[in-house]
Amino acid sequence: MISRTATSFALAVSLTRAGTAGLRALAPGGRARWERRNHAGRTVGLYPGPAVAVAAAAAAARVRPAAGLAVLAAGVCGAWDDVAGAGDGRRGFRAHLAALRGGEVTGGAVKLFGITAARLAAGALLKQRPLDRFLAGVVIAGAAHAVNLLDVRPGRAAGAVLALGAPGLLRGGPGAELAAVTTGAAAAVLPEDLGERVMLGDTGAHALGAVLGTAVVASNGRAGLVAHAAVVVAAAVHGEWGREGEHPSNSLV
Repeated sequence: MISRTATSFALAVSLTRAGTAGLRALAPGGRARWERRNHAGRTVGLYPGPAVAVAAAAAAARVRPAAGLAVLAAGVCGAWDDVAGAGDGRRGFRAHLAALRGGEVTGGAVKLFGITAARLAAGALLKQRPLDRFLAGVVIAGAAHAVNLLDVRPGRAAGAVLALGAPGLLRGGPGAELAAVTTGAAAAVLPEDLGERVMLGDTGAHALGAVLGTAVVASNGRAGLVAHAAVVVAAAVHGEWGREGEHPSNSLV
């Protein structure tokens, strides 16, 4: 009998590939809407981003409905930034918060508040105690942001998700199934990402990070949540400084 973990992996792979192929064939709104220039000036497609978000959300919801909600919300907020925030030139949360104080709602601001709210809600559904719910929200939101920070070179974000998610496959239970979802979706997009034919964009990067975060939450008690929360917060702080002057691929925050 095929295990639930193997089923989750296969489902994520097949849905991601099918979604990517469908969007590439149809290109709703025209090719220009789906194409970007990467760090090397090559034209790449954003087709895997929505495909990853929908596929990961569907596969994660099969394991835990709250996890599917968290992943879908991350993808939607990332999509807003891919569309509304593209090309605004702002880098880092401080720049987006400064714009918000001036009355301008940027794609990065939508991501910041939308993803935070959705992750806290998901954390409340995945854990029982108030502190654990808060920590779960921090881990999921932080993981989504951390993966997005990595999406500045071909294959970096998807490769990191594969490496970080693979150990979770050995733990068993819902955590292993969710780890299978994130590694499956990442594996499906990695070859074309490395080949500089596509990029995840904020939509796909945030979705992959969110499902990775839910896998961590499902596999850990309070001590593990505290440790992972500290790691993702440190990564976010370091990333804010490290991205100054960095040439982006597509990610805007």
